[in-house]
Amino acid sequence: MNPSDFETRSIALVVDDNPESLGMVSAALESHGMTVLVARDGRSAINLTHRVQPDVILMDAMMPEMDGFETCRALKFGPNPVLAPIIFMTGLSDQEHIVKGLRAGGVDYITKPVELDEMIARLSTHIVNSKLIQSARDALDSCGRAILAFDQHGELAWGSQKALGYFSSIAGDIPLTELKGWIAGCVENPLSAIAPYAHGATTFHFVGVSIARDYLVKITLLEGASNEEKLRAAFDLTAREAEVLFWLTLGKTNRDISAILDLSARTVNKHLEQVFQKMGVDNRTSAAVLADRVLAREG
Repeated sequence: MNPSDFETRSIALVVDDNPESLGMVSAALESHGMTVLVARDGRSAINLTHRVQPDVILMDAMMPEMDGFETCRALKFGPNPVLAPIIFMTGLSDQEHIVKGLRAGGVDYITKPVELDEMIARLSTHIVNSKLIQSARDALDSCGRAILAFDQHGELAWGSQKALGYFSSIAGDIPLTELKGWIAGCVENPLSAIAPYAHGATTFHFVGVSIARDYLVKITLLEGASNEEKLRAAFDLTAREAEVLFWLTLGKTNRDISAILDLSARTVNKHLEQVFQKMGVDNRTSAAVLADRVLAREG
């Protein structure tokens, strides 16, 4: 695989409070065919990743209010961890700050002033490696193995796309203290002694420990899960969005759905807009076809 092949299809997020540095780095990346997003502070960067998934993030270490280390921790260990590798740009080259950046979730660092050729070479390597890893994780989904990985403290480290989407949609309903306690049991006990952890329509199965000491967990819907739960898991929907989509698959009009769910017509329209966006479709027929396939496959 040629790194240049990935550059022309990749999105880079550059986070730096210095306009001059931001402009110089952005121009260099764009000249290599990359799409560049920019943020002037940590909070803006976090909000941006909620809308767009970058392939690589260049992070200034020293920023006012929320510095690069704190921003990196929020991006990597927050409720919706980003998959993109984070590379620090910093004038702090002493060992203490390098280690701090790596512990915050970064994979590499570039010293300021930035040497552009070195920066491009490092980014290309990390993008290639990241996409290879993500391809392997996506393969888990295609094989029906939605996998989450936790550290020994029960904090989410990474996951396949389907697993992350479903876990994000149910995280507010899961008692995280219980889940962490179950993972702690996975750490302490042999595989044969670990029973699945079930909550509502969801079950977690411990499947083993990776070479990196990640605790791998398969997440599935329990037998007898409702059609709405299946749609919610498949397309990362809210509970209400899944209900609206289910009635759509039954051929109900917006007016029908409004009456069935006791919602205003405007609210139903808003829910459908979100459903179409998450499913990657632009009309009712396409949404119904995709939903029917999920229900037929998992029914």
